Amino acid sequence: SKLAALFEHPLYNIPIPEVTEKDKLFVVNPMEKFSLRSSGSDEWVSSSKAETLLPTGKTAYDTYPTWLKFHVGINRYELYPRQDPLLPKLLQDLATQRIISSVQKSGGTQLKLIMTFPNYGQALFKPMKQTRDQETPIDFFYFSDFERHNAEIAAFHLDRILDFRRIPPVSGRLVNITKEIRDITTDKKLAKTFFISPAGNVCFYGECSYYCSTEHALCGKPDRLEGSMAALLPDKTLAKRRSWRSPWRRSYHKSKKAEWELNPNYCARVRETPPYDRGHRLLDLIDMTILDFLMGNMDRHHYETFEKFGNDTFLLHLDNGRGFGTHSRDELSILAPLQQCCSIKKSTYLRLQLLATQSYRLSDLLREALAADPLSPVLAEPHLRALDRRLGKVLVEVGHCLAR
Repeated sequence: SKLAALFEHPLYNIPIPEVTEKDKLFVVNPMEKFSLRSSGSDEWVSSSKAETLLPTGKTAYDTYPTWLKFHVGINRYELYPRQDPLLPKLLQDLATQRIISSVQKSGGTQLKLIMTFPNYGQALFKPMKQTRDQETPIDFFYFSDFERHNAEIAAFHLDRILDFRRIPPVSGRLVNITKEIRDITTDKKLAKTFFISPAGNVCFYGECSYYCSTEHALCGKPDRLEGSMAALLPDKTLAKRRSWRSPWRRSYHKSKKAEWELNPNYCARVRETPPYDRGHRLLDLIDMTILDFLMGNMDRHHYETFEKFGNDTFLLHLDNGRGFGTHSRDELSILAPLQQCCSIKKSTYLRLQLLATQSYRLSDLLREALAADPLSPVLAEPHLRALDRRLGKVLVEVGHCLAR
């Protein structure tokens, strides 16, 4: 396994700083226990009488459902650890746990659902909108592109291979539209949009500002539909997140250009503006830029951080559905922060060089990681080959900077 060898490599074993109580997103009561209701209702309840109820040798933490262990593990430096024993179980839960509720997520431009499991875990479901081998039409603007379920799955694994670990875990899943959405939804607006197509397939379209109409309906075969299931982050009432507008945000206008596209010295201004004037925030943003360039994502207008950790923490790489839309073209403008600032973390640069070698070729690693997903093959081969070509271009850009 190339992937196992990669995670054994010294560059993937650089220790993070010691995690103190103030570096943890949550401080947990060690006596708080979770258990299934004895009525057999499949519902989880919290019980503080852990010492009397726990089997010998077990801690209260052992009783937590996997999603809660994931939330408890988040700290200032990482969303989840490199060698996380929880990850396979969490991905399996996302793919197999019984769905007891499906409602449309408010906001956003395209249809997304929030799925709830019996253990109170929740996932964000993005349905399949186009096939693996379709490319985004060349005349589409980036802001009207489809959000792809397979891009969300691939982005999670790519982010992990780059050792950023800033995307919440995502698994593919084949959902039964009838039993797992239509029959159990309490969302009246969503319920009104179900219909049977002339071919006899179950379809729905929901309510949103793009692609929510009978012309863009999501149809099963006859009621089976692929989608991505992303583990939700802790509720914002428990763990506030701050949204930051990206300095290299595109204009989202059909003819206007953003300032960074017109001013080659734009980075000098960014460097003087908080929060980019100190710490590693700008370098973290350049990490995100490299991730976006590798998957061809032009739609990074905002990013988020956990408010508790202030400026000294990682950026969350959320909402990656507009990646992997095209493999035949490379959008070099995505790399503007790297080109204009000529800055990159040494650790990121060394890992990129490693991923360009024969033994640890990026496309081979991502292919291996995606092979374990329930919807494998997640990406068409040309997308995997494009990764190696784009990685070469990132290294060329760093080379130009070093030469300068």
